[in-house]
Amino acid sequence: MIQVALDRLTKEECISITEQTYDHIDYIEIGTGVIKEYGMDIIRDFRKRFPDKKIVADMKTCDAGKHETRQALEAGSDITTVMGLSHDQTILDSIQVAEELYKNVLVDLLEVPVERFARLKELGVELVSAHIGKDTQDHSEGNSFEHYGSLSDDFTVFVAGGISPKSVQQSEKLKPDVFIVGGYITNASNPGEASRTMKEVISKR
Repeated sequence: MIQVALDRLTKEECISITEQTYDHIDYIEIGTGVIKEYGMDIIRDFRKRFPDKKIVADMKTCDAGKHETRQALEAGSDITTVMGLSHDQTILDSIQVAEELYKNVLVDLLEVPVERFARLKELGVELVSAHIGKDTQDHSEGNSFEHYGSLSDDFTVFVAGGISPKSVQQSEKLKPDVFIVGGYITNASNPGEASRTMKEVISKR
């Protein structure tokens, strides 16, 4: 499945790209930067515009788990993100709120040591994002999924960070369920065609 990551874009650009890629994507991610710019209103707007798609609010919550999780989910997102390096209580509180609302939390593993993965499982985490950060994607030491090892036995795995048709195989060891695709689609001259290409590549794995 494909999650289009809408970030560092205007609201109008987010809407246009989603409309162009609609037939080839499964999840719509409202990126952290977009949320900071437009707040919860853009989540509410997307919920109305695209009622048939799963919406992910990339809140990157690292504290105030109850409040921020409720804030994002009640605005209309189906999933909100919480940083895996957060305190255990923040993660527990976020999961509790999500369960009350029959929705989900996606835990971002950015810079999370492998030793913490087992603890995240104990806390009840089900969805994780194996994430190569934007600032490290262009550096050789930070552009590999190898350090994540195997996650699929314990979690539903999303992968993020420079995902393109050429990089799909690099994450194969993780057996990802969802590919989070940002720039390859959002920077394309034809986002619809780019999303179609990604769909084809993923389906042929």
